[in-house]
Amino acid sequence: MRLQDLHGKRVAVWGTGREAIAAARAIVPHAPASMIAVQDKTTFLATDWTGDLAQMAPLYSGEDAHRELASVDVIVRSPIIAQVHPWIIEHRARGGVVTGGTALWMADNASRTIGVTGSKGKSTTTTLIHHLLDRLGMPNTLGGNIGIAALALPPAELYVLELSVYQCADLTESPRIVALTSLFPEHLDWAGSERRYYSDKLNVARHNPSVVVYNGQDARLSSELRAPGASLPLVAANQPESFHVTDHTVYLGDQPLFPRSLFKLLGRHNEGNLCVALAAVQSAGIDVLAQRDQVGSALATYEPLGQRLTPIPDASGLTFIDDSLSTIPQSAIYAIEAYADRPLTVILGGEDRGVDYGPLRAFFEAKQITCTLIGIPDSGARILGTLQDLPGVTTIVAEDLTDAVRLSRKSTPAGGVVLLSPAAPSYGRFDNWQHRSRVFREAIDASL
Repeated sequence: MRLQDLHGKRVAVWGTGREAIAAARAIVPHAPASMIAVQDKTTFLATDWTGDLAQMAPLYSGEDAHRELASVDVIVRSPIIAQVHPWIIEHRARGGVVTGGTALWMADNASRTIGVTGSKGKSTTTTLIHHLLDRLGMPNTLGGNIGIAALALPPAELYVLELSVYQCADLTESPRIVALTSLFPEHLDWAGSERRYYSDKLNVARHNPSVVVYNGQDARLSSELRAPGASLPLVAANQPESFHVTDHTVYLGDQPLFPRSLFKLLGRHNEGNLCVALAAVQSAGIDVLAQRDQVGSALATYEPLGQRLTPIPDASGLTFIDDSLSTIPQSAIYAIEAYADRPLTVILGGEDRGVDYGPLRAFFEAKQITCTLIGIPDSGARILGTLQDLPGVTTIVAEDLTDAVRLSRKSTPAGGVVLLSPAAPSYGRFDNWQHRSRVFREAIDASL
């Protein structure tokens, strides 16, 4: 579905955040028969829907919103509105269409877009692709799940978009280049099941992309992409025949490109992200081998995202690490692995979505990790319950994140690391992961 297809339709924009605002303003010029805004409940990030917004699309909430939805043809949902929301299920059962702002935008811009997604690593990979292309003479506009909502993007010759599962699920056109970093169970409460989550996530690659670059070392991702009946233009990165890292050097096949140390982010998972980014850049038209020196120079100027394994200076000699973007066990595993050679305290916990923390326990058992774990609400106690009887592991339950930071100063030896890698979303106790990061940093300063 394209924006112009909304002409003469009865449309509901569901949500009041940046995606909904962009959608409402983009839809108006296409003359829908009517347009309303709906909100089932108030959220932390709700916008004051007044002025021109209210004129374009009067806002209904609660049961009033439910009633109004019964008469619309198309719901343009904000990303957080779940596949399993009863109102979404009802609308589809009536034959109504459900789409999203990114899907409407992509239908007209897919041929100029590199779309990046994955259960983890998508933000780093997206910004890295954007940075490398820009430095190598291919100006591009960054947006999507990170930065500007798709329907608010300015005209450009090339776009690099981070795409969440929320945005991937509604696509009817694939980006010309699809880049996939990883595939783990996440957002199960939104999708309804692990199988549905995988299906929604990989919908990004099901509508005629020119190339699908993926992390060839991710077994689940490889299996899903190569399932019987799938016929995709695949390029496996992070494999010996492609971009890979060996002996502290980045290679393309058997050709050395540049030192691994040019890439500032730690961890094997970030090496995978780097390889996917390089393969996407190559697919966009950059001859990485021929331009290895320029690519290396561009890589050296990439600044990692905040809240992704970000060191925070501290006068005590401890190293605090902000990995607030960690929302699933696998991302915490990567972070712990990066610092397991030092005295380590890890702060875990957040919104409890019923995720299985068995993989985290299996990692501790296999690697024989020695550390202190501090659990914070709401899922912290449950996570610690999964890990508390492991040799070398000390568990402490904290009242909140501020208390956890205070306790970490007491439990972490001099020269050690305090790692916030929650393995859980921020919602419930915080507005978002940026809010959680800010509280973490404030608590560090206050506890000195």
